[in-house]
Amino acid sequence: MSKEARYGLLYSEYEFSTYARIPFEKFVLIIVCFPLFAFIFCVTYSVLFNFESATYTHCDVYNMLPSISAAIGNFSPQKQIWQVAIAIHAIPRFYVAFEYWNYHYSVLRSQDLWIARLAFPLNILENVALIVLSFFTSSKSYAVHEKAFITFIVGSEIYMILTCILQSRFKKQSRISLKWKKRFLFINVVCIITAVYFFMRHNSFCEPYVYTLFALSEYIVVLSNMAFHLTAYFDFQNKDLVIYKHGLALTER
Repeated sequence: MSKEARYGLLYSEYEFSTYARIPFEKFVLIIVCFPLFAFIFCVTYSVLFNFESATYTHCDVYNMLPSISAAIGNFSPQKQIWQVAIAIHAIPRFYVAFEYWNYHYSVLRSQDLWIARLAFPLNILENVALIVLSFFTSSKSYAVHEKAFITFIVGSEIYMILTCILQSRFKKQSRISLKWKKRFLFINVVCIITAVYFFMRHNSFCEPYVYTLFALSEYIVVLSNMAFHLTAYFDFQNKDLVIYKHGLALTER
């Protein structure tokens, strides 16, 4: 072998040498844990140290829980911790959305690909809306926060519905993933309806504890959304995220 050929072979091996290999299902779990733990911290800290301010509403009736907007956006250090968690998880989540795009194209029949083309931008939109509502808080930029929150809810609901439709049409269905996705979607939809009901009832009648039920419904909406995204654990089992010198790739284990 010539000197140039040996050099080329060594250079090629160096360029594509593996820096790290991460089980992708664990990678997904870590991504979801950032907003999950931040959410738990924000609510708990608000109840323990900002209870009266966090649970106060214009009705001036007793409540036991703060709304999500109050817990993550109105006080420190909750606001900063939530924003850091969302910022850290945002780029990896964009990457997961991209891998879902590739995954859907590999397992769908050609006549169903149009659904994947709708689901992908909605997945991206949901993440963007979450970033915006996290950094434009209700106390400082209510109009922007409100629009981003509505976009997040609508985008995430349509995305979850489309994803369940997609997985029901896979050439080879992931039954465990689809089963849990349907369960979390059902819980999510029910709690959105109850949250709207309790919010309107609170504003109309100013009854004690009704805002608490609204806040609790909100919590379940957020947690069921996180759980829905966590089902990627089943979709990407036996795959590794491999980091190279000039990039990364998702490979079979």
